[in-house]
Amino acid sequence: MAVYEGARPRSILQPRRRLETSLLRPQAPALARRRPGVILRARRRPRFFAMAIGVIVVAFMLSFFSLVQTIRVSTSAFDVSQLNGDYSRLQAQRQQDLSDIGRLDRESAIRRQAIEQGLTQLPAPIVIPAR
Repeated sequence: MAVYEGARPRSILQPRRRLETSLLRPQAPALARRRPGVILRARRRPRFFAMAIGVIVVAFMLSFFSLVQTIRVSTSAFDVSQLNGDYSRLQAQRQQDLSDIGRLDRESAIRRQAIEQGLTQLPAPIVIPAR
C-alpha cells in the first residue's frame, strides 16, 4: 500500500473533489460553471430518495415477517384445537368400545349372537369303539 504525502481519508459528509490533472492533459478553456449550491442539492436528492426507498423496503420486510409469524401462530393454534377435538372423539369411541366389550363378553350374549347367525349347539359326541 502506497502512502502519498498529503493524503487524507475521505469524509462521508463532504462531497468529493476532483483532482486537478493539469499535468496529464492540456487545460481546456474555462467554461461558466453552475453555482455550487445546485450541485450539492442535486447530489443530495438521490441519496434522500434512496434512503426513503430503503426505509420503505425494510418496513415492508418487517411487516411481512410479522405477518408470517402471525399466520404461523394461528395455524399452530388451529392444529392444536383440531388435535384436541380428535382426542376427545377417540376417548368417546374408547369408552363406547369398553362398554360394548363388557356387555358382549358374557356367555349368554355370545350364545344369542351365535343363534342369530344360524349356529346351534353341537350334539352329544359320538364315541366309536376301537377295534
